[in-house]
Amino acid sequence: MKITLIGACLLLLAQFGFTQSAVPSSSATASSSPDSASSPAETAIRQLMADQAAAWNKGNIDEFMKGYWNNDSLMFVGHSGITYGYKQTLDHYKKDYSNTDLMGQLFFTLLQVKPLSPDYYFVIGKWLLKRKAGDIGGIYTLLFRKIDGQWRIVCDHTS
Repeated sequence: MKITLIGACLLLLAQFGFTQSAVPSSSATASSSPDSASSPAETAIRQLMADQAAAWNKGNIDEFMKGYWNNDSLMFVGHSGITYGYKQTLDHYKKDYSNTDLMGQLFFTLLQVKPLSPDYYFVIGKWLLKRKAGDIGGIYTLLFRKIDGQWRIVCDHTS
């Protein structure tokens, strides 16, 4: 399954021709409303991301991680390479963001939320951490999968 997820993340960008101008920009932050979404699935995904930002901004990484697939096949691609597994991803976050000064306040800007099938969505956006240790930010691509009736991030590429 690891190769399937890697392939899916890479092929989706090329196959679906994602560009920032293709979909109007919107935000998912702790204060934004997911009500502007066009489908129940998109509403749920936007709400999940708003909930993640709210948890992060309270300093609660465990709650933030509830948006991810709790499985050994979860894939996170970041500055240090590919991490597989929920626990390994959680440990990575807790190591890199060991206190609220390093965590800061998280803001997401969703650039695209695109359905791929009834059970998969692809999301592209920007992230920003406003923090005492210095602001940082970048771009993310997320592959969401509906698992047991819940939307979860199964692949996260953040840079």
